[in-house]
Amino acid sequence: MKRVERVVQSSVPLPFTELNERSREIFRLIVDGYVQTGEPMGSRTLSRLLGQNLSPATIRNVMADLEEAGLLYAPHTSAGRLPTEAGLRLFVHGLLEIGNLAEDERHNIESLCAARGKSLSQALEEATAALSGLSHCAGVVVVPKQERPLKHIEFVHLGPGRALVVLVAENGLVENRVIEVPLGLPPSTLVSAANFLNSRLVGRTIEEARADIDEEIGSHRAQLDELTSHVVATGIASWAGGDGESALIVRGQANLLGDVTALADLERLRALFEMLETKETLLRLLDASKKAEGVQIFIGAESHLFGVAGCSLIIAPYQNSREQIVGAIGVIGPTRINYARIIPMVDYTAKVISRLIG
Repeated sequence: MKRVERVVQSSVPLPFTELNERSREIFRLIVDGYVQTGEPMGSRTLSRLLGQNLSPATIRNVMADLEEAGLLYAPHTSAGRLPTEAGLRLFVHGLLEIGNLAEDERHNIESLCAARGKSLSQALEEATAALSGLSHCAGVVVVPKQERPLKHIEFVHLGPGRALVVLVAENGLVENRVIEVPLGLPPSTLVSAANFLNSRLVGRTIEEARADIDEEIGSHRAQLDELTSHVVATGIASWAGGDGESALIVRGQANLLGDVTALADLERLRALFEMLETKETLLRLLDASKKAEGVQIFIGAESHLFGVAGCSLIIAPYQNSREQIVGAIGVIGPTRINYARIIPMVDYTAKVISRLIG
């Protein structure tokens, strides 16, 4: 087990060092209860859990001190206490202990992230869905611009005036695009176009090879007829610049509805879903993942985006083969998300994806 470090950024000073051992234990039990049930915890329940000679009155005094410090609040006059957002940040920063993922969870993540026979978008979408299912939250991933060295290219006739371009990357990822071709195009032309491109693209990205291919065709050094040159140019153009922008994939939004108890909560979630569809949100998520190494956690109002819906974000960046951060993957859940279980889950998934695209 290890404590979480360098994962929470907060503008509010954390009073962790000011809590004595008794206060820490009572506070930890209240947060644990909140994460498990969402319900406030009272002094009598805490007295039973502690199993010590601490009266409910003594515990109430400690809870009052924690409330004064801004770490707890009472939802109702006679109720127990719940942690505030500041209290949750303190818990995650200083008291939370996380362990390793279970072997079956590692296996599930690795198998669902496997790249063979899938496009990068498909692999990331399945990884996001896997995170959503394992965490019971909404999974979110920023899909990067895709530039990978190629292993093979093929043209497949689909019917009059249409062909499928299949690109297989060195790491096994597959991308497909439909292109328009001249009517009556003979199958031999598609074979010739594929042979020409395979001899010049293998081991290089589209962008790396495009200028050389265009120059060779333009100067008529390539021994290609007019139809084959047209197919080659069309196939290259179908990828050039097409993946220049990142995209945002969100899966499992319905999981966020489980804690909705009022119309106001539903409206906040609706606002969140709308924000997740904007490009500004995409850029914010990617920027957040680049600001520090490893997993980052944003709780409630700590992030404008998720404070609107009273949610938390746990996110980790993933890298390409040049160790550049190109995207991020994580989960969005209620503030009482199971941080101890989900932090290592997000961290491990990001590492698997880094291996996948590296």
